[in-house]
Amino acid sequence: MKMLPLLGLSLLASVAIGAGSERPWQSLPREVSSPAESPASDAKIELGRLLFHDARLSESRTVACATCHALAEGGADHRPTSLGVHGESDGRNAPTVWNVAFLTSYYWDGRASSLEDQARTQLLNPIDMGMRDAAYLEARIRSIVGYQPYFARAFGGGEVITTANIAVAIASFERTLITPDTPYDRFVNGDKSALTEQQQRGMTAFRADGCGRCHQGPAFDGPGLTQGTVFTMRFPTYPRSPFAATYQLVSDLGRFEWTGKEQDRSQWRVPSLRNLSYTAPYMHNGLVPTLPAAVRVMGSTELARTFTDAEVADLVAFLESLSGPLPKVELPKLPL
Repeated sequence: MKMLPLLGLSLLASVAIGAGSERPWQSLPREVSSPAESPASDAKIELGRLLFHDARLSESRTVACATCHALAEGGADHRPTSLGVHGESDGRNAPTVWNVAFLTSYYWDGRASSLEDQARTQLLNPIDMGMRDAAYLEARIRSIVGYQPYFARAFGGGEVITTANIAVAIASFERTLITPDTPYDRFVNGDKSALTEQQQRGMTAFRADGCGRCHQGPAFDGPGLTQGTVFTMRFPTYPRSPFAATYQLVSDLGRFEWTGKEQDRSQWRVPSLRNLSYTAPYMHNGLVPTLPAAVRVMGSTELARTFTDAEVADLVAFLESLSGPLPKVELPKLPL
């Protein structure tokens, strides 16, 4: 099992947690393990870096993974919802790709059980990247002669330019995208000067107010679960909150839209709170414009609380401590 350098199976279950079950504060690991079934290598990571930035992986040759997940801009695109190959949108906000290595499921509804699964389905999604099928995608990449040595180094001889290997390479690269050096991480690891007094007040309030019941663990996305396990919570818990109407929070039924199961109605994968400073706008539909607004929305819709201005400021200060310097990723020269 390769430990990836600094630069997140198929069990599906919705997990509920109760009050008081939050784990102690956890810093983000500085290394990530790659799955045994798709071990990483330097060659796979480099190939993945190229593919991640290559718009030729989309039907129109205009959309790359990096289009919606711009690494220098926090791993998102700052649109309410991203635009796909024909200017269409699937109606949901593009979450950051930074620290996705620590998630156990993907998409807002948790329908992808691994990064490899997420990459493959995104490439073949008719709205997002629009490749009509795996054979069409493979033919497109095989036609680019310059990719052949990269695939050979990453996967060996034979016919290795496959959709599965494309997804493995992209996932291998994405697992290097971690940001463990935030003020919060330094504080938890012993540097008590890393957080301001206001951020420490916000940290205390975050736990006391119950935010940590859902947002826990090193990525603040839920309890430590096995890869492929979906951790969902109801949102909004209090749909009569005025914010539910203001920000159209009940028009999308979450995981139910994917599974059709009644128990999944208004259930959403709990998103990470890492790097929120870089990723406005917020929520699944991208209609909440600022971090203070997002705190007020969550207080009202999930906790039945109306936070004061001072409480909002403290919580925002703490959430901002979860953002750190983004490692520089060089834009590659793509094969021809």
